[in-house]
Amino acid sequence: MKLSWAQAFTSLKYPNYRLWFWSQMFSMFGTWMESTALGFLVFDLTRSPAYLGLVGFAAGAPTWLFMLYAGVIADRVSRRTLLVITQTAMMLLAFAIAALTFLHWIQTWHILVIAVLLGTANAFEAPARQSFVLEMVGREDMTNAIALNSAMFNTAMAVGPAAGGLIYGFFGPAWCFAINGVTFIAVIVALRKMRLPPFTPPAVRTSALADLKEGLRYVAAHPLIRTIIGLIGVISLFGISFVTLFPAWAVNVLHGDAKTNGFLQSARGLGALVAALLIASLGRFHFRGKLLTFGTFALPAAIAAFALARWTPLSLLLVFATGLSLILVFNLANTLVQTHSPDSMRGRIMSVYALVFFGLLPLGSLGVGVTAEKLGQTAAILIGAGVTLGAATALAVFMPHLRRQT
Repeated sequence: MKLSWAQAFTSLKYPNYRLWFWSQMFSMFGTWMESTALGFLVFDLTRSPAYLGLVGFAAGAPTWLFMLYAGVIADRVSRRTLLVITQTAMMLLAFAIAALTFLHWIQTWHILVIAVLLGTANAFEAPARQSFVLEMVGREDMTNAIALNSAMFNTAMAVGPAAGGLIYGFFGPAWCFAINGVTFIAVIVALRKMRLPPFTPPAVRTSALADLKEGLRYVAAHPLIRTIIGLIGVISLFGISFVTLFPAWAVNVLHGDAKTNGFLQSARGLGALVAALLIASLGRFHFRGKLLTFGTFALPAAIAAFALARWTPLSLLLVFATGLSLILVFNLANTLVQTHSPDSMRGRIMSVYALVFFGLLPLGSLGVGVTAEKLGQTAAILIGAGVTLGAATALAVFMPHLRRQT
């Protein structure tokens, strides 16, 4: 295994990807500020872990309704145009919640409605964003670009939540939402400035339903893609849901406040950033399956240890480890699915991937919130870690072909 710092940033040689990378970095900074502030605002208003889960559920529910159809659209229209539309919608929603909060009109039902609308925009944005990577870089650098996307996302996650917690503590949540709205402008401008080949609509036109069924049949018939998407489903439902409890955990377990919540989110982002840079620096390596398998075991171990820790510095270190493990799994799973997807169906296949990932997150959020309310927060997190460990073991025993993927 050879690490190369120069190889880590190979995709930045593409001008279109440079525009995407830096504008998204700026925008994601605002997104994580808003996400952190919103979670703590909900807990501030309700003092209920279950309500934290309900908001996560509301944000993810539109995924089930729209994600697969969005994948068909992503294969039929300009992905850049679709991204401009969805980014504009998210910007307007950020300004709306900022205005409600500045005016002291904000109520929990407002947050639920905005969460549903934001989830709808995300449902149409995700397949286009996932499949847009190959329009910006060469196929041989796709793994690197996906790793850099993770690095960009998690750099923002490492800094944004901590900044959001501090701004929330000193100035209030409205400023977090307003700053997020401004950051979307950078992405919209960058997308408009990209020099891309003219979009050519598909030559053969069938119904949207027929296209959707074709994508689903391909996923169901492809053993590797089917297995990886199943793994992502388990982790989305049980492995990552513990982060929903961070606002309550910061107050009830670590005896902290909004700043503690922000530091927990940032520690996860920092771990994810390290993992993303590690993958990017490996270049065009050929042991993706083994590294993915390692991540599936490291993740539940780190989550279980976090559930038992009560010292804030140790908790931050363990959250760092969960962030690192999650990116090993998500980044390499994404790469393997896209590598085995034909160009003509990439949008639809990635919509299935995104549906499982984003669609099960709200169920995981709702489940961990209700379980924490009934059995306690520690028990809720340990249950999720146990199920995730069981899935990793089953995968290692019954799906050994995954470890052989290059």
